[in-house]
Amino acid sequence: MNTKLLVIISSGDSEVAQAGTTYAVNALKHAWMEEVKLYFFGPSEALLLTDKRLQALLMDYQNEQETAVACKMIADEDGVGEKVAALGVNVQYVGEQISTLIKNGYTPMVW
Repeated sequence: MNTKLLVIISSGDSEVAQAGTTYAVNALKHAWMEEVKLYFFGPSEALLLTDKRLQALLMDYQNEQETAVACKMIADEDGVGEKVAALGVNVQYVGEQISTLIKNGYTPMVW
């Protein structure tokens, strides 16, 4: 059974983004999965700057000794890269990273 998960938060809808991030946090906290990678992509990056609950969930995830990642290309296009990085998120080019994680057995879950 695969126990490696790739959670991609791409929605700009607060409730959807919070649900996906909550699952990522709980999957780590309760050892539902051995590994959980959390990526913010697209509209969720701007949402992360204004949604306090989402920010709190991000901190919970990072307290589980994981660091979230955001897409640099989109963050730079939207002018939010530096602010997202200030939240402790690694802002990087993610296309190849995501592809490699999937090739290495991570199951993608997109919210």
